[in-house]
Amino acid sequence: MPARPIAAILFPLPLPEAFDYEVPEDLDVRPGDHVVAPLGKRSARGVVWSLKPADAARALKPVEAVAGGPPLPEGTRNFVDWLARYLVQPPGIILRAVLRSSEALKPSPTETLYRPGTGEPGRMTEARQRVLDAAAELGEATGADLARQAGVSASVVKGLARAGALEQTIRPVDPPYDAPDPDRDGIELTAMQAEAAGVLRRLVRAGGFQAALLDGVTGSGKTEVYFEAIAEQLRQDQQAQILIMLPEIALTEAVLSRFKVRFGAEPALWHSGAGPKNRRRAWREVAEGRARIVVGARSALFLPFRHLRMIVVDEEHDPTYKQDEGLAYQARDLALVRAKLDGAMAVLASATPSLESLANAQAGRYVHVRLAARPGTAVLPEIGTIDLRETPAESGSWMSPPLVQAVAETCARGEQSLLYLNRRGYAPLVLCRTCGHRMVSPDTQSYLVEHRYTGRLVCHVTGFSMPKPKACPECGAEESLTSVGPGVERVAEEARRRFPEARVDIYSSDSHRGPEIVAAMERGEIDILVGTQIAAKGHNFPNLTLVGVIDADLGLAGGDPRAGERTYQTLVQVAGRAGRADRPGRALLQTHQPEHDAIQALIAGDRDRFLEMEFAAREMLGLPPFGRLAAIGLMSQDPANVEKSAAVWAAAAPVTDGVEIWGPAEPPRAMVRGWHRRRILVRADKSVDISAYLRAWAGRVKTPASVRVSIDVEPYSFI
Repeated sequence: MPARPIAAILFPLPLPEAFDYEVPEDLDVRPGDHVVAPLGKRSARGVVWSLKPADAARALKPVEAVAGGPPLPEGTRNFVDWLARYLVQPPGIILRAVLRSSEALKPSPTETLYRPGTGEPGRMTEARQRVLDAAAELGEATGADLARQAGVSASVVKGLARAGALEQTIRPVDPPYDAPDPDRDGIELTAMQAEAAGVLRRLVRAGGFQAALLDGVTGSGKTEVYFEAIAEQLRQDQQAQILIMLPEIALTEAVLSRFKVRFGAEPALWHSGAGPKNRRRAWREVAEGRARIVVGARSALFLPFRHLRMIVVDEEHDPTYKQDEGLAYQARDLALVRAKLDGAMAVLASATPSLESLANAQAGRYVHVRLAARPGTAVLPEIGTIDLRETPAESGSWMSPPLVQAVAETCARGEQSLLYLNRRGYAPLVLCRTCGHRMVSPDTQSYLVEHRYTGRLVCHVTGFSMPKPKACPECGAEESLTSVGPGVERVAEEARRRFPEARVDIYSSDSHRGPEIVAAMERGEIDILVGTQIAAKGHNFPNLTLVGVIDADLGLAGGDPRAGERTYQTLVQVAGRAGRADRPGRALLQTHQPEHDAIQALIAGDRDRFLEMEFAAREMLGLPPFGRLAAIGLMSQDPANVEKSAAVWAAAAPVTDGVEIWGPAEPPRAMVRGWHRRRILVRADKSVDISAYLRAWAGRVKTPASVRVSIDVEPYSFI
């Protein structure tokens, strides 16, 4: 009897490689199949990564069973392998991110629906009549809903079904998604939009991997343009699957409504707020190839697409595409890799593209598609600064006199204002007036933020929360704790005091009323919206004509090499909320640094000059996009252990041309949740394979179990 083939099985565990197992004669397995195999003293679910020729000389444990569920496509397996090498992670960790919904490997659960039938109910009772009346009213409903509506037990419903007075239909709880219709009419495009859409359509027709940067000013219609590319892809390939990535869940509702108008169906949703049932349905339908369009957050990249043909990364510059916790990755960059591995097209869209994307466009690696103006009569807002050194706000206030006057004039015209400050809560710092004690989070070197509406102090790093004390915990002085600095709640408090007739609301990631607030703004039911960065992303408020930035300098402090770029991008995005319809808009930026390059470029509308300066500075320092960065993080609950391990790592760094090692050093947040932290930064020339370098480095070090090590390729956070 010929020997059976060998299955290399990868488990979703932090293991270094796939393990080999013998395939029993009674099992038929293929690459991508989900199987159960022995792992140590237990059985575990894994994925057949490959099949190898039989080897009679090796005594291997057998595969125990095929677990069922749609197999993992080859493109997804290749993506896992590539990511493991690039991120310097065990492939099983990447697989765990793919297999997020274990319930999706099972067939959809079913439910029984009842509707009026043609049979006679037999002995009629009052309870039976109520059920029949409820069935006539509801048309089709579950037995539980019918029983609840009629006020009877489930047995009455089942009795009528047995008699034929109710007809039964069994259907899956997770039905397939409606198919999008690419031939529905979209909005009429302007000549500029039509030209941009034409470029994207030609790329779609060319097929294979293509990358395009859709670079358009705020309000220029980028969404409508990439919708036309999606429609073309759906026409070209009847099986095509398309992923639209968004940086914030809050943007999902707006895109969904626009998508449904354009294509007549809602896409599948994938994000942390979708709930287990919706994620189970989305994962299964994607794996089966039936979900044609997916709208999702960064983790949607790990879905098992069977026929992926296009990825759209909307607001591609947004820093939230970078995941720092756990598995660290930059979703924008990985979207390009995923598209290339699957032979799909990638569209990166933004009004303020990242320097990395612009460098690729300038080098010809991306097709650069420009939208330089808003459609119709809408024009870009007029932007001005308020120098707080010359016209400061009154003591205890945060709005300068020119900004107060501008808001008053806007309210008098019946128009809306947005006051922007990227700080949640009431105040970012609470200290004691008597002894100077600052309220910090336990086991974390992070200030507690006052949330006055809830009466609590909150750590925005760990989520720790406590009631605001009556007395200072350090010196015991009563009523001595005072709030320092503004958050959005404090700015809103000032707006209500200054404009008592105005309707004021707050929009931040703390709010559970996000969709409600957006809808109220669109209907004109809010006069002054005070918001954090979430209010600056992708929203279209036709009556919003004034944007006031409370602190334009907020992002410029610290050692982040992307500080200038991020500040410029944020200010462009928030200013771009103004004047998006037929009324001109303006933005006023309160600043102590009106001469800063980012602010000067914004006022002058001279993006190219700002980019030239940023590119020159980055190139001189060898920073991205002209070089590579990586970070090695070490954490321990014992400060001596982490200090010693960091020194061992630094001493073991391979000496290589084109690589610089900075540290180890304490990051600004040197302790989080009781874990002491050290960090080593690596800067490498662009020609260096930094992943291979990190892999070789890690192989030289044996770290004690009491110390956690994390590797971050292309870090975005430096705190």
